[in-house]
Amino acid sequence: MANMQMNKTPMPEQDAAVRSGNFLEVATGYTLEQAMNEAQRCIHCKNPACVTGCPVGIPIPEFLGKVAEGDIAAAYEILSNANALPAISGRVCPQESQCEGKCVRGIKGEPVAIGRVERFVADWAAEQGIANVSTAPKNGHKMAVVGSGPAGLTCAGELARMGYDVTVFEAFHTAGGVLTYGIPEFRLPKAIVAREVSNLEKMGVDFEMNMVIGKVLTIPELFDRGYEAVFIASGAGLPMFMKIPGEGLVGVYSANEYLTRINLMKAYKEGSPTPILHNKKVAVVGGGNVAMDAARCAKRLGAEVHIVYRRGESELPARLEEIHHAKEEGIIFDLLTNPVSIEGNEQGLVESMTCIRMELGEPDASGRRRPVPVEGSEFKMTVDAVIMALGTSPNPMSTKGTEGLEKTRKGCVAADEEGRTNLPGIFAGGDAATGAATVILAMGAGKQAAKSMDEYIKSKG
Repeated sequence: MANMQMNKTPMPEQDAAVRSGNFLEVATGYTLEQAMNEAQRCIHCKNPACVTGCPVGIPIPEFLGKVAEGDIAAAYEILSNANALPAISGRVCPQESQCEGKCVRGIKGEPVAIGRVERFVADWAAEQGIANVSTAPKNGHKMAVVGSGPAGLTCAGELARMGYDVTVFEAFHTAGGVLTYGIPEFRLPKAIVAREVSNLEKMGVDFEMNMVIGKVLTIPELFDRGYEAVFIASGAGLPMFMKIPGEGLVGVYSANEYLTRINLMKAYKEGSPTPILHNKKVAVVGGGNVAMDAARCAKRLGAEVHIVYRRGESELPARLEEIHHAKEEGIIFDLLTNPVSIEGNEQGLVESMTCIRMELGEPDASGRRRPVPVEGSEFKMTVDAVIMALGTSPNPMSTKGTEGLEKTRKGCVAADEEGRTNLPGIFAGGDAATGAATVILAMGAGKQAAKSMDEYIKSKG
């Protein structure tokens, strides 16, 4: 009989006053008893809507059923057969708008905490030394993957499982893409990303680091080297700015640069070869998950931190959990506020930011009410750093030298739902094809692209 508890089993986590001063993971994870209790809340619908909300198609009731019985090994087998990176997606996937958003238990209470149980199962398997690294016999075909973020890792894992020889080409010196350089340690420990990469290596996936495709090698040159199909999964790493006065001052960062310094280069550690200033007062411009990540990192480095966002709280695009954690940690939200200029001192260092109050007008093309400046409401905010977290677009570098490859008007690689581009043998997915989106959507794109690449090879006979 299902557990009809109305609310989710609470997730244990560090106290806000403690965690705001360290980079250790905020949520500490379920115990076996907590995971079983939560899994027992699943009522095993005849037509489970949760599965339709999962971009990688996890058979959610099946793996929850095994957890409810206490058979975690069986749950892991079900989970890992569908999802190449369960420890990662269990932590950073926006379940509230996907699988959990469709859970019928959420109609009269809270949905089943699918992500929390997924995380538990993946962590349990790792603790037991269990990894699903089985593959089909090698089929003699070579595949290339450009980028080692969530789309690239997922695609590589799926292809390796099918028996392909797969090489992942990564521009940085460490694999993981946004999982490594973008998401902070306190949300996604880098040891977990390294573990998932290691599992792919056990499956036979080869990783070539410091390989900037489009510069060191072009995609046509990959074909010359014997690769029969290429998946472009180079992400969206080109930051956007407001184009307001003062953005060139010292102390103005893109969120990409700020988070890369902290996460990839470990700038928060004493003696780091890539240090970062421990600012006193930081403004983070933007309201998405990246803005929350940057703000919470700055807080851990000792700053007073303000989120500056031009709309209201109900329009914040970040996950509710991230907003909640940021507030608990003392981040200040300056809503309906927009910067108009940044001012510096004689040394060219940031010393203030001029903002204007906003009010919400008619809905724009996105369906959200358009922010309109309130005349005469300008004010100065004293800050010594400004982090622009306004979104990103694909970097065109990876496709240089690939003549005839179609792009969208936003600079993304044009690809259909199956990941096919207009050029034979070239596939694309994740942020490189859609613009900045979620980790799990990128994983779904990688999984679909692997299927399409397999079909392409087989169609050639």
